[in-house]
Amino acid sequence: MPDTDVAVVGAGAAGLSLAHRLAGHVPGLRTPSVVLVDAPPGPLRPPPRTWCYWTAGTGRFDAAVRAEWRRLRVRPRTGAPVEGDIDPLRYRMIRSDDFERLVSRDLARSPNVRCLEATVDTLEDVSGGAHVHLRDTDGRTRMLSARWVFDSRPLGSLPAARTTLLQHFHGWFVRTARPVFDPSAVELMDFRTPQPAHGLSFGYVLPTGPYEALVEYTEFSLRTLEPDRYEAAVRHYADEVLRLGERQVLATETGVIPMTDAPFARQSGASVFRIGAAGGATRPATGYTFAGLQRQTRAVAAALRRGRRPVPPAAHPARHRAMDAVLLRALDSGRADGPDLFGRLFTRVPMTRLLRFLDGDTHPHEDLSIGLRTPVGPMLRSALELPRLPRRPHDLPTAPRPPALRATPRLPPTETA
Repeated sequence: MPDTDVAVVGAGAAGLSLAHRLAGHVPGLRTPSVVLVDAPPGPLRPPPRTWCYWTAGTGRFDAAVRAEWRRLRVRPRTGAPVEGDIDPLRYRMIRSDDFERLVSRDLARSPNVRCLEATVDTLEDVSGGAHVHLRDTDGRTRMLSARWVFDSRPLGSLPAARTTLLQHFHGWFVRTARPVFDPSAVELMDFRTPQPAHGLSFGYVLPTGPYEALVEYTEFSLRTLEPDRYEAAVRHYADEVLRLGERQVLATETGVIPMTDAPFARQSGASVFRIGAAGGATRPATGYTFAGLQRQTRAVAAALRRGRRPVPPAAHPARHRAMDAVLLRALDSGRADGPDLFGRLFTRVPMTRLLRFLDGDTHPHEDLSIGLRTPVGPMLRSALELPRLPRRPHDLPTAPRPPALRATPRLPPTETA
């Protein structure tokens, strides 16, 4: 008999979500035993990060939601902004530390889930299950036997793709001396940033109050920047574009998300599967991952509780991945101007419908109407070119280390701080 029914490797968003969905007893369904293997503190654990998604109604992890909005704003390089009410959807922000606290609290009370702190060396497919070879915190090697293994660890390199762009960003959590933010709306894409020679850039603002927000600079391009260039880009956006004035930087956030048309293998052995970003949960055209991995883990948990083979589903429909491949090629080739393309979409397509499309929730006739509102010529040429393009592997860069947070003067308290 295996040591456990299910081994979940990695305690990021995907691993924690799957363990949470399997915790506890559901009447009439199976209650599998679960071991969640988390890396010990150190370089294998990612720094705190922010996850955003949009949804209607209530959700499983609502208690971890730091803020939510029903209005989104997109700013072109010049001219009036495009703003929309996305009701009944809500754009939600979760901080990873809040999410981890919520899930850890619930797992601690679960009789069928236990957490193990160890470094996983290899996963071995064996008859009737898999072996997880790991080292505990004392450096001793051991083996965990499981009927099913779900690996949520980041990939070291991407599968071969025709187009791979990187979405890389650096942000400040800021507190200002005066009320400069509109807490009712998210600045989703602000194209008033200097545009790179290849790709595109934009600002992104998540206001949590009139005095506080996450302010980010984001690029879609082939390569990451040096840390000091990220800091300079955010400073320019905060000071020259947003004109925040006196402000205090409370924390920083830096990351890299691959945007690729590579096909992701969601199964690496008879009993070993990949979930999360490693299993293709990231939407290629946007870099959003949280909603996709929730669809994957929901389906996997349902299959396990019903005694079915728990193959993770594709997080996004095939036709949407095909449309994303055309978009990425059009951006990478320079045929389509990124700020113009996204500005046109948000201007000509109802915002709620566009968000539903980006979440894989639209019908084919809606997809066609959205496609016709892009630059049709460049997109058509890119689509015709794709079948002839070779697929090449792409090594993922190490996420840029955020610059050291400089000491800044503390601002006087405000009534909303």
